[in-house]
Amino acid sequence: MKFNHILGAAALSLGLAFSGAASAADITGAGATFPAPVYQAWAVAYKDKTGTGLNYQSIGSGAGQTQIFNRTVDFGASDAPVATDKLAAQKLLQFPAVIGSVVAIVNLDGVKANQIKLTGSVLADIYLGKITKWNDPKIAALNKDSQLPDLAIVPVYRSDGSGTTYVFASYLSAVSPEWKSNVGAATSVQWPAGAGGKGNEGVAGTVKNTKGAIGYVEYIYASSNSLITTELQNKAGKFVSPTVPAFQAAAANADWAGAKDFAASMIDTPGDATWPITSATFILLPKEPKSGAQAEEVIKFFDWAFKEGGPIAEKLHYIPLPEDVANRVREAWKTEVKADGKPVWTN
Repeated sequence: MKFNHILGAAALSLGLAFSGAASAADITGAGATFPAPVYQAWAVAYKDKTGTGLNYQSIGSGAGQTQIFNRTVDFGASDAPVATDKLAAQKLLQFPAVIGSVVAIVNLDGVKANQIKLTGSVLADIYLGKITKWNDPKIAALNKDSQLPDLAIVPVYRSDGSGTTYVFASYLSAVSPEWKSNVGAATSVQWPAGAGGKGNEGVAGTVKNTKGAIGYVEYIYASSNSLITTELQNKAGKFVSPTVPAFQAAAANADWAGAKDFAASMIDTPGDATWPITSATFILLPKEPKSGAQAEEVIKFFDWAFKEGGPIAEKLHYIPLPEDVANRVREAWKTEVKADGKPVWTN
């Protein structure tokens, strides 16, 4: 498997969808940009193995939810978990596919990766428009060994409905009472300051081209575009860099057993080594699909991904689901997805 090729195609392509006509067995999905690189990489490997293709439209979680509500795709993808009542109304099963992390990226001359330290409260104040210069005393106090410029901060955010925004805003709500009360957490919020970019790709590109910018993206978009990430202070008060072990530490603390609809939170979890903005990303699959055969193909794809896609995910800095969680998902497929009253998945 040529991971460099896959990574380049996945992270930099705006559409992240296979070209050409789909065959009868091919499956279609749409939604979150956060996991799009790993879905694309999985799709390449899966088609090589089985001949079944995936056409995945990386259009944002909000649009992905709309498409599956309208049943115009075989599955939807959302970083933000869908509320239980809405899942019930739409007759959808929600399950996690993979775990990823959101990171802060900056464009500052002479600054190396993870050189700048930020706290959650400072990051919230930047996006609230209260901290407007890089040499602000609150930032300078955290970075005494760095020469910070007298340069305007340009906060960059997602302009489209986005699960990545939901994850990031959930973190800001957890660490800043002012953010929680004035802005809150949703796939789309009223940003007090800054400039918008469409998709993780758009935010990464805007930050890369704007001096003084700061943005939030899924980690693969930062690493594939050689963007400068920051350290963040976690719940234990430790400054940590965005690394796979830090993401794994956060995932290990998730309460999967107690989570309804698999929506376990990994935001600002305890532990000295944890990265504070970590989240699962979710698949939305009809419980009463129009085509049982297509639903079965979707399940086959994600079953394969759980069994064999872990190394691909890790190459792209995602975290595979714990095995016990994957097994719980398989049980949900068996009991909740039915066509003509019969289970679609019986393996």
